[in-house]
Amino acid sequence: QVHLVESGGGSVQAGGSLRLSCAASGYIFSGYCLGWFRQAPGKEREGVASIASYGTATYADSVKGRFTISKGNPENTLYLQMNSLKAEDTAMYYCAAARWIGYCPPSHNFNSWGQGTQVTVSS
Repeated sequence: QVHLVESGGGSVQAGGSLRLSCAASGYIFSGYCLGWFRQAPGKEREGVASIASYGTATYADSVKGRFTISKGNPENTLYLQMNSLKAEDTAMYYCAAARWIGYCPPSHNFNSWGQGTQVTVSS
């Protein structure tokens, strides 16, 4: 398992943007399936986006075209760029990782999780 720490959450008005970061304790660019999840009060956890070891990204329909997942410098950091934010995007956002080199959907069985960062979008 890897230790993950999210940052970058905050409050923003609808239509605004935020970029979430997830710092890992080790090198996660190769050999790992990585993802972002969110959970709003009273709702089930939702897989938002994921990126495979070989670079292919997959998104939930609710965020497709607005969110972008990426791996960037330093090479132990995962990002989630969120644009055109809506009130319904309000949730606690978590990053997750699993050592896996195959297909990596947002529903993957991740085994390492961060503590979460809150995103609040006001309409």
